[in-house]
Amino acid sequence: MPEKKIRVLIAKPGLDGHDRGAKVIARALRDAGMEVIYTGLRQTPEMIASAAVQEDVDVIGLSILSGAHNTICPQLMKLLKEKGMDDVTVLVGGIIPETDIAPLKAAGIAQIFLPGTSTQDIVDFIHQRTAQPS
Repeated sequence: MPEKKIRVLIAKPGLDGHDRGAKVIARALRDAGMEVIYTGLRQTPEMIASAAVQEDVDVIGLSILSGAHNTICPQLMKLLKEKGMDDVTVLVGGIIPETDIAPLKAAGIAQIFLPGTSTQDIVDFIHQRTAQPS
């Protein structure tokens, strides 16, 4: 039986209009054999949570450069829990101040990737988090 592909939703929440980084990550994950759904710009936490349910994803990757991560991430985690999707791995990439990392992880964010992180590190982290027990 072929191994189930890891399904990843890449989203750009908030009013941030820069998605080059998100597209680079999406391409790297696709090249690594994952199925990637890119939601596009200016997504609300509600839109992201709904897309995650509809697409039955294993991982959500948020690209946030706007500084709205302290509002968006806890909202998204709450919505995912309400929708029974609390087993989804949520990653955040972007400009996140060091002081915000611990509260984001406490809210349920699995990992924060700062600018300069190699795409291979992200691929490896996703593989570790979603490894199917044999």
